[in-house]
Amino acid sequence: MPDARPWYVQNSPEIGQSFADFYEAVNEKGVLDKKTKELLMAALACVFRCPHCTETHIKGALDAGASKQEVTEALLIAAVEGAGTQTAWAKEIFREHLGQD
Repeated sequence: MPDARPWYVQNSPEIGQSFADFYEAVNEKGVLDKKTKELLMAALACVFRCPHCTETHIKGALDAGASKQEVTEALLIAAVEGAGTQTAWAKEIFREHLGQD
């Protein structure tokens, strides 16, 4: 029977399991409801460009009661924030070579 544990737990049991436990705790505990967490994770996964995680958390958000419109808005908010950070992450370099605001 194949080992069902994630690759990172198989290859680094102590640290990998700590990460898996952290992930589980974030998903199951805290003050935010499941829908909000899934919307946040979908948006972040999209910005970080992880197709598997994006799909998993879009499905999770829908399963947790989010509407398609709420998921879409969360993804658009992530997209605009991602685009905005691209204009600011190295603004000193941009200004030095391209001019002031």
